[in-house]
Amino acid sequence: MSRSPSSSGLLPMPGTPSSSWAVYRARLASILRNADTSVIAAFWLFGLINNVLYVIILSAAQDLVGNIPKGVVLLADVMPSFLTKLVAPYFIHRIPYSVRILIMAALSSTGMLMIALTPASQPVAVKLIGVVLASLSSGGGELSFLGLTHYYGHMSLAAWGSGTGGAGLAGAGLYVLLTDWIGFSVKASLFASAFLPGLMVISFFMILPRGPLNQGARKEYRPVPEQDLQEEDMEDIPTGAASSSLLAPGPSTASTAYSTHSEGSKGSFFLNLRRARSLFFPYMLPLLLVYIAEYTINQGVAPTLLFPLDSSPFSEYRAFYPFYGFLYQLGVFVSRSSTPFIRIHHLYLPSLLQVANLVLLGLHAMLNFIPSVYIVFLVIFWEGLLGGAVYVNTFAEIMERVPAEDREFSLGATSVSDSGGICVAGLIGMVVEVWLCDWQVRHGRDWCRRIEAS
Repeated sequence: MSRSPSSSGLLPMPGTPSSSWAVYRARLASILRNADTSVIAAFWLFGLINNVLYVIILSAAQDLVGNIPKGVVLLADVMPSFLTKLVAPYFIHRIPYSVRILIMAALSSTGMLMIALTPASQPVAVKLIGVVLASLSSGGGELSFLGLTHYYGHMSLAAWGSGTGGAGLAGAGLYVLLTDWIGFSVKASLFASAFLPGLMVISFFMILPRGPLNQGARKEYRPVPEQDLQEEDMEDIPTGAASSSLLAPGPSTASTAYSTHSEGSKGSFFLNLRRARSLFFPYMLPLLLVYIAEYTINQGVAPTLLFPLDSSPFSEYRAFYPFYGFLYQLGVFVSRSSTPFIRIHHLYLPSLLQVANLVLLGLHAMLNFIPSVYIVFLVIFWEGLLGGAVYVNTFAEIMERVPAEDREFSLGATSVSDSGGICVAGLIGMVVEVWLCDWQVRHGRDWCRRIEAS
């Protein structure tokens, strides 16, 4: 049975009689009137700053490690984040959000300072330690901020998703602005970036209203047997509480505060393991699939999607890959900002479409059957739309469908899938790129070798 727009807080789907542009504008105005702009601003900045250093580090990969494979930087930038998301959901609830914010900002700034200030005479491993620190902060930040959206409703999740999407554009653009346009050195650009995490601290302590969090934190978390949750506590939750919580300013009925200093126990640990297992097929697996597919495209296939220069808008082969990255990030930004307008409930469909993109572009890299680079531009933009849509709709589904007492843990625990997918894709991509380039050279297309030689 479909929800009415008034009950879900979402705009009507295209194709319905009420889906005219006037209705969309009216609904958008209504959402903005009822939304707390300080919450939107704070979570947008959380998403932007938490992810922007990751993008800046990848943008600076060539300058950071020289001739060492760039996949090393990708793994150093992702693997610690993945391990953090894998382990931290089972104990991080003991650390208050205010302390987490300070720790994450300190780790990020310290990591960027290590990267920026390490002399060229020092081993590259020292810079990679800085990358690891920034990655630890990013992983802890993502699961913490996603958990925090439990207290602030659906618009906080939409703002977070939009901010993370904007980080891809802002990070790459900021690095180009500082190094190419303003003329800063790589060292000075990375040093300036080390102060960006301070915006997270300002957002949390000065912009974000603390009332919803404080109200939720007064409710102590106690592990409850699963049968009790199903038979007793669920009776106390009004029908439709999950749906109404989408636009609620704070935690919904029967909320529990994982952010408080609760009494840890073996029982709660195993209960969380059962919660995590129940999340795998509906939420974790489609998110994992879409990230493996899209980052295999980005890291392994896209560097080999080359065309003759006279049939492209570029003057050198090196320009193809950065532009693919821009189109991908643009698609991610658009789709991660889309949940107030369009919701996707069947997460496997866009995940499988992303796998189809990987197959299509991989076959083209081998067989060269797509006639124009502009078609590839559209596919790459579509890839970004699919990836961003699965990410933000996965967490929107959790916020809407998972019972309130499990929601904060579920939002954080599911975030492991994106980093896990990137790690797997990073390993696959290092092999795929070399194999595809060798294939192309053997079949008379040596364009990828010209990039390496330039």
